[in-house]
Amino acid sequence: MRDILMRLINGEISIESAENELKIMQIHEIGDNIKFDSTRENRVGVPEAVYSQGKSDEDLLKIINNINFIDNLMITRLPEDRFNSIKNKINEDVLEKSTYYNNASILTINKKEPKKCKGKVGIITAGTADIPIAEESRITLQQAGYKVVTTYDVGVAGIHRLIDKIAYILEEKVDIIITLAGMEGALPSVVAGIVDMPVIAVPTSTGYGVGEKGFTALFAMLQSCAPGIATMNIDNGYGAAVYAITILKQIEKRVNEGY
Repeated sequence: MRDILMRLINGEISIESAENELKIMQIHEIGDNIKFDSTRENRVGVPEAVYSQGKSDEDLLKIINNINFIDNLMITRLPEDRFNSIKNKINEDVLEKSTYYNNASILTINKKEPKKCKGKVGIITAGTADIPIAEESRITLQQAGYKVVTTYDVGVAGIHRLIDKIAYILEEKVDIIITLAGMEGALPSVVAGIVDMPVIAVPTSTGYGVGEKGFTALFAMLQSCAPGIATMNIDNGYGAAVYAITILKQIEKRVNEGY
């Protein structure tokens, strides 16, 4: 962008040419089906992610093997068997910079280490079944350069476990807490009733009977009597992390501006 603007100032290109170049720079077309938003991280401050479900292996490989225009990328909701099926078709130089997280079903590609940012997020799960979605949040936050403190399997079914862990989270001086729970989804209400910071609630699709597919947890979190909770969609660990990132970046921006 700076190069284009300098050429415009120096009279080397017209306003129309500069406008066209800036538009082209923002979107990279890969094949016939993919129009990649390559400036999203600079524009909105969150790690670039590609949602793998619904995309063919061919489309995924086109993206993975043609990311010379960005430094960091996440491929989300990529099951291990599918990753193994495309692994041998990933370019060697790309694969060397890749890490696959089985628990979270995420593939990360890092040409550079994520820039370190100020801010810390705590992640709490009610049960072990919620961990894959929690790991999606953790990896997204770390890809954005934030520190993460986790404590898993401390739900209200054994609420004595939670109290000590809340104390631990607070001692770590986190700025935001992401809570994940299935079943009746009570964990965010309990946490928000104790702490003095934003709580992001993620209902998970764990449970059975009327709790199946996470709708009971979702409704409970939306209906919580504890204030200060923002509720995400079912199993949306990525969205919870992005929301936390957005809050932290806005705070940092205002602090830097002297507000």
